[in-house]
Amino acid sequence: MAKKQKKYTFIDLFAGIGGFHTAFHNLGAECVFVSEWDDAARKTYKANYQKISPKIFEDEKRLFVGDITKVDAKDIPDFDILTGGFPCQPFSQAGLKKGFNETRGTLFFDVARIIKEKQPRAFFLENVRGLLTHDNGKTFATIKKVLTEDLGYSLHYKIIKASDYGVPQHRPRLYMVGFKNKNTPYEFPEPVPLKMTMSDVWDGHVDKKIGFTLRVGGRHSGVNDRRNWDCYIVDGVEKCMGPKEGLRMQGFPDSFIFPVSETQAMKQLGNSVAVPAIQATAKNIIEALQNEDLQ
Repeated sequence: MAKKQKKYTFIDLFAGIGGFHTAFHNLGAECVFVSEWDDAARKTYKANYQKISPKIFEDEKRLFVGDITKVDAKDIPDFDILTGGFPCQPFSQAGLKKGFNETRGTLFFDVARIIKEKQPRAFFLENVRGLLTHDNGKTFATIKKVLTEDLGYSLHYKIIKASDYGVPQHRPRLYMVGFKNKNTPYEFPEPVPLKMTMSDVWDGHVDKKIGFTLRVGGRHSGVNDRRNWDCYIVDGVEKCMGPKEGLRMQGFPDSFIFPVSETQAMKQLGNSVAVPAIQATAKNIIEALQNEDLQ
């Protein structure tokens, strides 16, 4: 009889509106713990994931938390994969000698202490590409030291563009993947052709195939403003993007709902991850764990 495929579990840190949750859920994984401190983002998250992950919301005090810095890692349920787009913050000037302790006071420290306590089989972290060169590369060197030397995990990293995984915005981001078993082979996914263009996003003709990267500030600057990122000429008329178009550019389903103002919705989308790029990377993580389980 064929061996029943294991259902992998993950936790969603710095969860935003749940791009990691959507991606991993689409692959059959189960979310067991969420942390997001922003009240408006929490509202959107709950509205969209309560149906697919009801257990989390049956015990919100323990499983759908706000401030991760106040959570004792021991209280987090066991899980296979840690995910999160942690904010990039400067570390102390202690140099590389202190490693783990040097990250204290930053949100990366919370990622590290949870990995240390819970010993997940894998992690998948996302950040801005500038993290690689931040503080002359010292910040990333510390992160690398903590993950590989202090915590003993492997580390694979790459700048991934959302437009290489089917959606029409470049959105280059640093993806970091690691495994507790350092010998677990891992390759980032091969790029795929665009699955939609800006004309599909707008349901009308747009000359630009790949759009601007979604951002948080500077909305409605107008097509001739050098800061413009959300206004396009659609069927000859200037239009500015709303949540419907933003969701498509980030690879969320059209059925995704925003129980918040349009301004909040656009801010949340600007802070989100591009689901198809996350999902392609996550698929390879799950396959790597499955191959390990078959051995």
